[in-house]
Amino acid sequence: TRRLQSLRQGVEQFGAGELSHRVAVSGSDEVAAVAASFNQAASRIETLVRSHQSLLANASHELRSPLARMRMAVSMLEDADPAQRERLKREIDQNVAELDALVEEVLLASRLDAARGIDRHETVDVLGLVAEEAARVGATVDGSATSVQGDERLLRRAVRNLIENAQRYGGGSPIEIMLKTLAQAVEVRVCDRGGGVPDALRERIFEPFYRLPGHAETAGGVGLGLSLVKQIAERHRGRVRCEPREGGGSCFVLSLPVGA
Repeated sequence: TRRLQSLRQGVEQFGAGELSHRVAVSGSDEVAAVAASFNQAASRIETLVRSHQSLLANASHELRSPLARMRMAVSMLEDADPAQRERLKREIDQNVAELDALVEEVLLASRLDAARGIDRHETVDVLGLVAEEAARVGATVDGSATSVQGDERLLRRAVRNLIENAQRYGGGSPIEIMLKTLAQAVEVRVCDRGGGVPDALRERIFEPFYRLPGHAETAGGVGLGLSLVKQIAERHRGRVRCEPREGGGSCFVLSLPVGA
């Protein structure tokens, strides 16, 4: 019974908060199978807890700025003249909207973290979805009709986030969206003529709350948009990447498997 006792001790250590603890796996019997299953579950739980801890810490940091601006605006309202009062009210409304967006994106990121796949599987008209989102900002779309299986609401959110990212960092340049159907996947390419993304940061920009140096104060946003795109793509067994655009700028490519 020594291996069972060791397994029990390992489970108790993990339950006491030692999230990195794993149990030894030896042999090929049922005890070894249980130990291996426990290690897999423990790894998944540790990843989720660490991710949620990081999300909470970063969200708390991001909440401070709009709250501080709101506190200052409210303190100035009493002594403000009518024109200043209107300006302060608009600023408060803007900060409330920013807090709203942050809470919504944190909740969505948390739900996606906890899910291994997607709950809804429906046929999604990718061209129609992209065309609707592009029309909101006057972007051009080029491509043929194609569809994938997935969650339409999540895919719409991913496309919208890519378009909003191009608006935010594209320097006011026109946004061009192209759909390309490959043998095994559909690619949605959202391209701009902004300053581009340095090679060394093309992976980091998909991390939660990461923003390019010098852009956090000027570009706005809460730093979760691209991270959510990555999560949504992965839940659909796809991926997203950033490529340099010939002639300047960036192309963000959302790749979704056909028949996912």
